[in-house]
Amino acid sequence: MPNIKSAKKRVKVIATKTLRNKMLKSQLNTAIKKFKVAVENGDKAAAQVAYVAAVKRVDKAVSQGILHKNNAAHKKSQFTLMYNKMA
Repeated sequence: MPNIKSAKKRVKVIATKTLRNKMLKSQLNTAIKKFKVAVENGDKAAAQVAYVAAVKRVDKAVSQGILHKNNAAHKKSQFTLMYNKMA
């Protein structure tokens, strides 16, 4: 445990940020999972809604520093390929 006041504060701040990042990653993974399930079921309408939500979450994760922009571009490209192959 830290002894210096500023170090104690950093521990608290890091814990808060870690929880926030976990929450955002969890939301991202949930959106991705819903999209993949909709694609596997072959439900075009549900897949469209889930696709929009997943892409939005990926973009949000990039803007908040959770994902790298190239990683996000790769994910979105894969989502688009999966969605287009449904038809």
